[in-house]
Amino acid sequence: MAEEEPTAPEGADVLETDAPEEELRFRDEDGAITREFYDAITAAVEARDAEQVRALAGDLHEADAADILVALHADDRAPFVSLLGKDFDFAALTEVDEQIRVAVLEELPTEVVVEGMRELDSDDAVYILEDLDEAAKAEILEQLPIPDRLSIQRSLDYPEETAGRRMQTDFIAVASFWTVGQTIDFLRNQSELPDDFYEIFVIDPAFRLAGTVPLNKILRAKRQTRIADVMNETSHPVLATEDQEEVARLFERYNLVSTAVVDEGGRLVGVLTIDDMVDVMKQEAEEDLRALAGVGDEEISDSVTDTVRSRFIWLLVNLATAILASMVISLFDGAISKMVALAVLMPIVASMGGNAGSQTMTVAVRALATREIDRRNMVRTIVRETTVGAINGVLFAVLIGIAAGLWFEDVLLGVIIGAALIINLVVAGLAGILIPLALDRLEIDPAVASSVFVTTVTDVVGFSAFLGLATWFLTG
Repeated sequence: MAEEEPTAPEGADVLETDAPEEELRFRDEDGAITREFYDAITAAVEARDAEQVRALAGDLHEADAADILVALHADDRAPFVSLLGKDFDFAALTEVDEQIRVAVLEELPTEVVVEGMRELDSDDAVYILEDLDEAAKAEILEQLPIPDRLSIQRSLDYPEETAGRRMQTDFIAVASFWTVGQTIDFLRNQSELPDDFYEIFVIDPAFRLAGTVPLNKILRAKRQTRIADVMNETSHPVLATEDQEEVARLFERYNLVSTAVVDEGGRLVGVLTIDDMVDVMKQEAEEDLRALAGVGDEEISDSVTDTVRSRFIWLLVNLATAILASMVISLFDGAISKMVALAVLMPIVASMGGNAGSQTMTVAVRALATREIDRRNMVRTIVRETTVGAINGVLFAVLIGIAAGLWFEDVLLGVIIGAALIINLVVAGLAGILIPLALDRLEIDPAVASSVFVTTVTDVVGFSAFLGLATWFLTG
């Protein structure tokens, strides 16, 4: 951690601007930060003009402050946070890439980070701290008040990407024998309540979850009504060790706004809210998308070295599969040398098969991730994708067959490429669904590995079918 806040360079002038701050538009019609605002905030940060920085960005929402952090030069990000001081909401750091977040935290003085952590919900504090190295994490935790430290440490002790890591440890729990009046008085008299809550949890003397009471029931019930008489016993609680993706699916299925988090003994340890789950859904969807393209957990802010390292392995695997496809082509070099048209038309067969396979694979991988495919509908899904491949194969076989026949004035060549397309698109449909299913059964992430295998199958089958038929009918 850095030891001192950034100060104005010796001889630096305080930023002066003729335009009043309120005349500067923050975003343009496309939602991007305007050039005028960016220039003004950059000049204020470089001049270490704290007053101007606060005037420009002190009232911005955390998401807008995060956009400024991303837009600023790397050397200006930590000074921007320091110059804003108490006007900077550290929740903005949950909205930026991990690399930016860690870099900013490492440059800020420890006391600034500690002060920012104290104002955060426990789940946001955990999200910000979890990517730091152990020494920096321990240094920050040691300076936090004991209650905050214990709640954050408890969440950090759970595995990554579990409900325990995502939960808030601030919640409201009451006994079932309380009355509605007692509960309302308790809420009014407590000074430290969660900023936002949607239901009150009901617990037994051992702190085990007994049920929940939505706020609307509290407001509508008479004061003398017992909590036990208005609580809901079914609240869809989740284990703290449950995978966050499964929890997000629970929110989606039952339209939950919040849910309790319990430990193995059924004791209440935290709460998850819909805003956390929206972030999880977005994160998981992005992970699947990046995995399909073979870029892992790469972020736009990653360095060139990290990006090369992330992409190299899968490009190397792709090279190996491409060589395999080339070896198939080499088996028919005699036929290709006798008829140039085969070399011209080969990419069409491979490209159509690859694209058709990718379409099926994308649908299959997403369906597996959301548990939409199971034993009940697996066979029906395989038959559907195979049928779609066959129909598309026939339709495109007619189109490309006519085009190739007219182009090279050879009807038989048009028939051959049409037949090869039908074969390859049927195989593409099968490979696109069967390969993800097989990888999922082997407990290998289908989003990561499917693309390379599907492409290899469609290339090999496409080249083999087209060149094999051509060798048989045209040059044999």
